[in-house]
Amino acid sequence: MTTPTTAPAPAGRITAMYVMLALIWGSSFLLIKVALEGLSPTQVVLGRIVLGALALLVVALVMRKPWPRGRRVWGHLVVLGVLLCVLPFLAFAWAGQHLASGLSSILNATTPLMTAGAAAAFLPNERLTRRQGVGLALGAVGVVVIVGPWTYLGELAEAAPLPAVLACLGATACYGLGMTYLRRFVTPLRLPAETVAAGQVGSAALVTLALAPLVAREPVALSTSVIVATVLLGVLGTGIAYVWNTQVVGAWGAQRASTVTYLTPVVGVALGMAVLGERLQWHEPVGGVLVVIGVIVAQGALRRRVRRSSQPTDLDTVRL
Repeated sequence: MTTPTTAPAPAGRITAMYVMLALIWGSSFLLIKVALEGLSPTQVVLGRIVLGALALLVVALVMRKPWPRGRRVWGHLVVLGVLLCVLPFLAFAWAGQHLASGLSSILNATTPLMTAGAAAAFLPNERLTRRQGVGLALGAVGVVVIVGPWTYLGELAEAAPLPAVLACLGATACYGLGMTYLRRFVTPLRLPAETVAAGQVGSAALVTLALAPLVAREPVALSTSVIVATVLLGVLGTGIAYVWNTQVVGAWGAQRASTVTYLTPVVGVALGMAVLGERLQWHEPVGGVLVVIGVIVAQGALRRRVRRSSQPTDLDTVRL
């Protein structure tokens, strides 16, 4: 049976979604910081995912999109929910207790590097070229500069404890695997972006609700700012944004779509400084620039290879 599909979105609309994703996800690190003032990390994740799932359910019902069918399809969506929601959200929320929100947003910029590595390993049409290897190596140097191993010999390490930094890098590794998994197993199914996002985040909500009695039992201290931050994280950052992300991945491919994290550090650092009065060490933005340059090098190699190919590739033919 043929699965109903949606028409490809116009190029201008895809670009607008891409920009809005950068603004929404760039501000999410500030919102996490605010939400943590009254909630534990697991409670922040629970509220974020459940509210996101409810928002996506409303979107899917209002737009009357067909729901995915079959255990195999739902199995893929559960995997996406864990890789793109549960694990990275938990990692970033936990790290948010120990890191400046601006630094978390800079570390989030490693997502395209993680995606490039995962895509090279698992996507036949996105194998790693020499130029991409150079880009990944440059990005890896940038990560080392961000971490600043020399700071762990002195008091500066207190501002960026290594376990929290590694948690952020683990989160971006999950994003890279999840974006690649989406591209390989879900995009070819040509499902509506709205129901893919709703199924993915809904599955994540079920997982977090099942675990909540065990991991989200701490007392809460709700305030207006905590509630607003959690609602924005859920409805926008985890709800509407995931519909847009699914459409951008379908239109542009996993690696190119993941470059939204070029812009999120700018938003995250600016908001952290303006709202929370955060200050970064010199090596953190320098390392972030190196990461972005490395990703640009790697992505440039990918786009040239696609243009030169005489055969249609997954990047060219698959659309949501």
